[in-house]
Amino acid sequence: MSGRRKAADEQFPHSLETAARKRSRSLAALGYTKPQTYEELRAVLSSGTVHFPKRLRQVAIFLWQHPSDVALGTIAQVADQAGVQPSTLVRFAQIFGYAGFSDFQGLFKDHVKGSWPERAGHEQAAEPNAHLHFLNGMIGASQASLGRIGNSFDIDSFEKMVDHLAAAELIYVIGSKRAFPVTTYLSLTLSQQGVRNVLVDNVGSSALDQVGCIGPRDAVLAVSFSPYNSITPDLVAVAHERKARIVSITDSTFSPLVQLSDTWLEVVEQDFAGFRSLAASLAVGMALVHGVVARRTE
Repeated sequence: MSGRRKAADEQFPHSLETAARKRSRSLAALGYTKPQTYEELRAVLSSGTVHFPKRLRQVAIFLWQHPSDVALGTIAQVADQAGVQPSTLVRFAQIFGYAGFSDFQGLFKDHVKGSWPERAGHEQAAEPNAHLHFLNGMIGASQASLGRIGNSFDIDSFEKMVDHLAAAELIYVIGSKRAFPVTTYLSLTLSQQGVRNVLVDNVGSSALDQVGCIGPRDAVLAVSFSPYNSITPDLVAVAHERKARIVSITDSTFSPLVQLSDTWLEVVEQDFAGFRSLAASLAVGMALVHGVVARRTE
């Protein structure tokens, strides 16, 4: 150590400890110990006590939705898929008490052991016909999405959603962009079953007017997926202010709908070649419609 550096350290001894204290506080300040399993990590992320800046939040959403990709990819591959720099993944790992991303990745590797079929949509050999290869990839992604629902379905939240929707005088069905095909079909199916509902389609930029009469006797069925940059959270916020019941289908605890909802279900869709399946969302939505109709006829 140089004389100048040594003198500076002696003059400001606390400077040597500052970085270490900040690192140790990063997780301790949240009231959690270092997560040892993927489930423990999810518990921390879903606690609502973690507030990440934009890029780290982007990482958290990707890790939440794609544990298999995180487990099997290199740091460069995971960073590319998440849309961040590798250094951002390292910073994220360090927040949770890990020295680097490789150690942190062990949580995900342990989690996916014994569940390799989830990767079926990604692991298929290339077909001679490129179109057939893509079709098989999308089929695999749909199967993986449906498999996730079967393995982790929250029946208690589902029953509460059915209760709220069945008791409503009028159901507002809200979703935009990729969620719009789901909400359109749910609205159609509700109507075919004689359940009064309004599809908030935002035709002519009229979405706020379409929810203008919502009240405490009504309910909202909202569907939203990341990236959460659509009009849906704004519309749901209006319904929340007017005391309507709100149930949501969304894909992570980081969705802005979670804090606005009376209850919600997590549905994570697998993607293939940049295209995401809607199979699981439609399946859960159809189950909700069936449940509401059955509850109203009891």
